[in-house]
Amino acid sequence: MSDLPRKAVTRTARLAALPLGIAGRATLGFGKRIGGRSAEVVTAELQQATADQLFKVLGELKGGAMKFGQVLSVFEAALPEEVAGPYRAALTKLQDAAPPMPAASVHAALSERLGKDWRSKFRQFDDRPAAAASIGQVHRAVWHDGREVAVKVQYPGAGDALLSDLTQLSRVAWLVGPLIPGLDIKPLISELRERVSEELDYELEAEAQRRHAEEFADDPDITVPRVVAQTDQVLITEWLDGVPLAEVIANGTQRERDRAGQLLARFLFAGPSRTGLLHADPHPGNFRLIKDGRTASGWRLGVLDFGTVDRLPEGLPTPIGDSLRMALAGDASGVLDMLREEGFVKPSTELDPDAVLRYLLPIIEPASVDTFHFTRSWMRAQAARIADPRSPAYNLGKQLNLPPAYLLIHRVTLSTIGVLCQLGAKAPFRAEMLDWLPGFADEAAAGAALEDALAEVLEEG
Repeated sequence: MSDLPRKAVTRTARLAALPLGIAGRATLGFGKRIGGRSAEVVTAELQQATADQLFKVLGELKGGAMKFGQVLSVFEAALPEEVAGPYRAALTKLQDAAPPMPAASVHAALSERLGKDWRSKFRQFDDRPAAAASIGQVHRAVWHDGREVAVKVQYPGAGDALLSDLTQLSRVAWLVGPLIPGLDIKPLISELRERVSEELDYELEAEAQRRHAEEFADDPDITVPRVVAQTDQVLITEWLDGVPLAEVIANGTQRERDRAGQLLARFLFAGPSRTGLLHADPHPGNFRLIKDGRTASGWRLGVLDFGTVDRLPEGLPTPIGDSLRMALAGDASGVLDMLREEGFVKPSTELDPDAVLRYLLPIIEPASVDTFHFTRSWMRAQAARIADPRSPAYNLGKQLNLPPAYLLIHRVTLSTIGVLCQLGAKAPFRAEMLDWLPGFADEAAAGAALEDALAEVLEEG
């Protein structure tokens, strides 16, 4: 693999070839079925081949293609199991790895950004990338003062590649739309486009990481590496050891899964409250579970990559906590009024308050109990309920609106829940919301009335 392919025509051709390859395999599969092979066997083979091609292309192209793949990867828990199996391995590959940029290209970028004497700034520099992301790759090194550091180098032509990829991906969104029930792919791609300029600006990323590192400097549970140096296309931070969350998902003990889930939930809600910023790229490759005997639990959560953040000076919006609190208390009219006031329900749309409450209760179940067990089956059930045209939830969901101010918050929350379900974590989600979500703790209650209502909704399916 050489440098990031920069010519738009080359990248577009690779992406445009995806539907042709998928259609060709479908034709071949039809021929195999005529030849006597079972439909189940042929379908499984086609799913695996489709996944391999789709995510191989996304990973090789890096840029917006890989970014899109990483965003999709956190929704893997929503896939029906018969589909999730073939796709899971291919999706996970995009969370923490991609074909590397050659050492010569890395050296040239460092020379251009840090000066021709760039090697004098390091005691050691490993030419082998430690990780590869959507717009840059990370190298392990030792800074001149002896600190172990991570050196993130932006791929040449990353900006043009991001915009070109996302434009083309919007045209072939139908390919991946059926993978995630209830997820509208085109708005997701549009939102990613809006974040491109920020993610390419390492000065903004360094500023966001410095704010988090300062705020969590003495925190016993959350760790953020300090920024060491930064230019427009090179970012150097302290190195962070630990087990990538993808490995915990694959091989972790239940205690590790539960602790990772608890801390992930805490960071989701505490981060905006403490820093005024929402870390907006919660795929497993950006988190580490760190063994630490000095803490009561024995583990801390390390957080990486602050290239995409949502600026929330007042923390998460109070109406989120208010509406959740009212929903848990069974105040259907209050919830509908709040949703309408915030723009989730358009003025011309008439909805039944009780129907809205029935729609919401299964989704907000994690906020109603002291400890909730996040599972793939639970998330699949929610996705299927909303995506099934025969379900009342499907028809009601189509009448709801997602205001622009809430778009990134919604995606981050949904993505984090997706990771919690991949972990299979038993997490005190409610306690973290009570501590950090504005509006939720005010007389938050989930008594017998809520339990009865929730049980009734779940029984109805």
